[in-house]
Amino acid sequence: MLTLMHFWQPFHEFVFMRRALLGGLLLACSTAPLGVFLILRRMSLIGDAVAHGILPGAALGFWFAGLSLPALTFGGLGAGLGMAGLAAWITRSTGLREDASLAAIYPISLASGVLILGIAGKRLDLLHLLFGSALAVDGPTLNGMLWVSAISLSAMALIYKPLLLDTLDPLFLRTVSRLGPIAHGVFLTLVVLNLVIGFQAIGALMVVGLMMLPAIASRFWSRRLPVLIAIAGLIGCLSVWLGLLLSFYYSLPSGPAIVLVAGIGYLLSVVFGPVHGLLRRPPLLTSQ
Repeated sequence: MLTLMHFWQPFHEFVFMRRALLGGLLLACSTAPLGVFLILRRMSLIGDAVAHGILPGAALGFWFAGLSLPALTFGGLGAGLGMAGLAAWITRSTGLREDASLAAIYPISLASGVLILGIAGKRLDLLHLLFGSALAVDGPTLNGMLWVSAISLSAMALIYKPLLLDTLDPLFLRTVSRLGPIAHGVFLTLVVLNLVIGFQAIGALMVVGLMMLPAIASRFWSRRLPVLIAIAGLIGCLSVWLGLLLSFYYSLPSGPAIVLVAGIGYLLSVVFGPVHGLLRRPPLLTSQ
């Protein structure tokens, strides 16, 4: 039978659990505003595409430097930004929708990353790369997550207004300012940066769930943007905390456990959320 002590005891007794919790909380807070704006800008799938896009760069970093945090970070960052830039160039040059460009590029990136790891001839657990392990967060990775979180939140505060205007009324923003493209570029850079630092903790595929599920769930609780961001951060933090406990007590992979809890939060929001939740919708009128 679970008691209140079970909810904090692992973090009190084990250093690796405290590191995993702190790193996950930083990541949840950092990705919350990014996920909300991705939804508002109808770019929900770009996180998944970029998460695949960073794999070739991370694989090259591993090839040349092994499990080195700077090599994996800069390699993944370069590959992710390169993929996003290539997709934007194809869209501008051909008229193909950006989501279609990303959908075409990301399987190529995933296949390239797997092949590079195979050619390198070095042993690396591909499942660890894709699904990660929050319980393996070490000191350098935690410091990296702290810096990324601080940079990301600070940059989002600076570009908040132009990014919001570019999201809601880009034509008006273009008439009064030229900050729209700059804000969009900074925003995409922050998305890639958070995915890169996040994949080293909970995996390239799982970090997308932590970025998007709390943000989508928050839409069922409020219509105000600042409240949406706060709720997304809260759901993300709760998902990290409960997911780590689930992983610890039941010997489950930590990354999928965190995302599974976030998924449960999303489903509960769909049912009970006051904004278009299933239980809050007015009953349909039926003809007699």
